Amino acid sequence: MKGTIIITGASSGFGYLTAVKCAEKGFRVIATMRDLHKASVYDTCAEVVRNNIDFWQLDVTDPVSIAAFSDRVQKLRKVDILINNAGFAIGGFVEQVSVEDYRRQFETNLFGLIGVTQVVLPKMREQASGKIINVSSISGRIGFPGLSPYVSSKYALEGWTESLRLEMKPFGVDVALIEPGSFQTNIWSTGMELSDAVTQPDSPYAFYFQKLWRTLESQSHGDPDKVAELMARLASQSSVSKLRYPVGRSAKGTLILKRLLPWRWFERLVLKNLFS
Repeated sequence: MKGTIIITGASSGFGYLTAVKCAEKGFRVIATMRDLHKASVYDTCAEVVRNNIDFWQLDVTDPVSIAAFSDRVQKLRKVDILINNAGFAIGGFVEQVSVEDYRRQFETNLFGLIGVTQVVLPKMREQASGKIINVSSISGRIGFPGLSPYVSSKYALEGWTESLRLEMKPFGVDVALIEPGSFQTNIWSTGMELSDAVTQPDSPYAFYFQKLWRTLESQSHGDPDKVAELMARLASQSSVSKLRYPVGRSAKGTLILKRLLPWRWFERLVLKNLFS
């Protein structure tokens, strides 16, 4: 075995694909998910892949589940890599999204991730090695209308990860961010929650929502295998040299535009693309 990898949110999307690729490379993969029945998605994998994967129940928002996870982690000889992938998106306009929904967004995308990371940090610090890979998004670098709960949670994750990398570097632990652009995963379908108000025909934001949703659906979504391949490659490297890894042409191109253009030009470009 090359080492032990823990992946959260491994029942679908980037988490599932990364778990399979890392198992193919010979890692021992601990694939965690809220509902272990969803582990059936691995039934069609090759036997060599299934033999390298253990399935653990983990709800990152549940303190009892985190405590049970911690007990199991302490029994591991070593944890080489943690991939924090669990997350979801809440969509809606600020006026119509409840503060409670913002809290739920942060509970999974930030506070749950922090709780999981705190479980593995002592082991990585003591062994003086390890990698922590946090799955962020282009939405952690650029704000988009109608997605402020998701965007704000990813912006917070970006800042927290910067601090964590600086804290853990002296202990031999690398920390990095993966920043996918638009990829064909379920975060924009079953993984997206919309506030009830925004979908009502009499909503003052109905026209805006329709434009935004058409833009999201018309985008060219990349192959999520590219994100999984990047994470598997970083897992295999002896060290992770950079903090941020944007993935996909849309992510890289939009980040360049934001960096180079004055804000008023960038703003005009975003709104023009929505309303043209």
